[in-house]
Amino acid sequence: MSLQSKTALVTGSTSGIGLAVARALAQQGANVVLNGFGKPDAIEKERAGIESEFGVRAVYSGADMSKGDEIAAMVAEAETTFGAVDILVNNAGIQYVSAIEEFPVEKWDQIIAINLSSAFHTLRAAIPGMKKRGWGRIINTASAHSLVASPYKAAYVAAKHGIAGLTKTAALELATHKITVNCISPGYVWTPLVEAQIPDTMKARGLTKEQVIDEVLLKAQPTKEFVTVDQVAAIAAFLCSDAASQITGSNLTVDGGWTAQ
Repeated sequence: MSLQSKTALVTGSTSGIGLAVARALAQQGANVVLNGFGKPDAIEKERAGIESEFGVRAVYSGADMSKGDEIAAMVAEAETTFGAVDILVNNAGIQYVSAIEEFPVEKWDQIIAINLSSAFHTLRAAIPGMKKRGWGRIINTASAHSLVASPYKAAYVAAKHGIAGLTKTAALELATHKITVNCISPGYVWTPLVEAQIPDTMKARGLTKEQVIDEVLLKAQPTKEFVTVDQVAAIAAFLCSDAASQITGSNLTVDGGWTAQ
């Protein structure tokens, strides 16, 4: 498989799943646009590393995924820089853990904006160019929470269910344009996002860190193992291949058997 001459825009790609996906696509020859928050020197290290390791071009956009105008500008800038956005990976996401009646309204709005609405804005901006070129791959990072729920994660679960529905709708709209749209639904992946929610879960449930890992996180996954970012990235890379050209509108679970229960 080769993605040479293709350009991939990966949101939320300065760490975790998004960075692994960006690296996997670069390994196949795609130029990449990184996006996300973080320390500038750490982001530059990853950007430069991708260029030197894989011999592709990599640029960084600091667009705020909660702002539709910044998202549209990011896509336009990527098209100006590389001539196209051929692959769009909507991966940006945040989390907040709280009971519904105590859930801060601003946190609800922020999670829906970044985890769901941002994907609408990137799709809206990137689809015209993909249609014009007659080829595209759109991959949305969903979650096992796109299919099942957990308590104390109202906004996240709602957003991920929304991502699954948006994926299906876009796939149907683009089915005759050689543009596939799929989502990947990981279970618990050991990323900074998961690690950061442990203290809140400890507080919400009155558990120790070890209990949160064993009784909350890995309890859901029959394999009793975290999914790795490289496993998710490999599936994203496959979805960009010719072999996956008839896979569209799908929700691929990578959850250690969680949603089989």
